[in-house]
Amino acid sequence: MGSDAVFDLFGHNTEELTYLVKCGMTPQQAIAAATVNAAAALGMEKDLGEAAAGYYADLVAVEGDPLADISVAVHNVRWVMKGGEVLVGGTKSAL
Repeated sequence: MGSDAVFDLFGHNTEELTYLVKCGMTPQQAIAAATVNAAAALGMEKDLGEAAAGYYADLVAVEGDPLADISVAVHNVRWVMKGGEVLVGGTKSAL
């Protein structure tokens, strides 16, 4: 998964997940392309790409099962964690 977002598509790059699945990847492979594979491509697999102790992680919580339907990872995001802070409905709360 890349970051080919241009000024008018910024914020829509997660839609690439649905295209990866439409082209034959499983949802799990598409998620890996956006996480562990992307970290490896950057040479940062010891710092990024996993939700594990010692890793820097931006996380999303979605409603539904993205392994059954990848579109929930695009359209059903309920909260985002960025830099250790959960952003919920425009408010921040540190964890």
